[in-house]
Amino acid sequence: MDLKTCIRDIADFPRTGVVFRDITPLLGNPEAFRQAVDAFLQRYESRGITKVVGIEARGFFFAAPLAYRLSKPLVPIRKQGKLPGRTRAISYGLEYGTGVVEMHADAIASGDRVLIIDDLLATGGTLAAAAELIEEAGGVVEELAVLVELTDLAGRDTLAEYEVFSLLRY
Repeated sequence: MDLKTCIRDIADFPRTGVVFRDITPLLGNPEAFRQAVDAFLQRYESRGITKVVGIEARGFFFAAPLAYRLSKPLVPIRKQGKLPGRTRAISYGLEYGTGVVEMHADAIASGDRVLIIDDLLATGGTLAAAAELIEEAGGVVEELAVLVELTDLAGRDTLAEYEVFSLLRY
């Protein structure tokens, strides 16, 4: 199945001039969703990954079933204030301001080989912040994985020091 047929384009969302790549039709199609998760599984099952990190919120859709299939711990990276207990936080630039993401302080151990997964790569800011959190904790970022990459926004340039894998490129 061509997974691109399961991505819906929504013009002028969230603002005029933006074409939003909506992944919900893919999530609503069991065959397409299975195909996407299986593609990630095939890529990572023999890579020695010790933890799978999912970025809030849509990265969780792919990180959770992948961690389950790999029999590896799932580590959520969330927006500030969403995790209980002690956390590590990092601020990163957004188009109009800054954002902050966090993970539990004890989620990553020194030497952990980490896969970070999100639904979409645009400018790369969120993925770069997640990678920095992992490295500050002593983890090694094995690869960054996304379902959709928007190539015209040059997110790979922001992430030049990392291996980046995308299932679909626009």
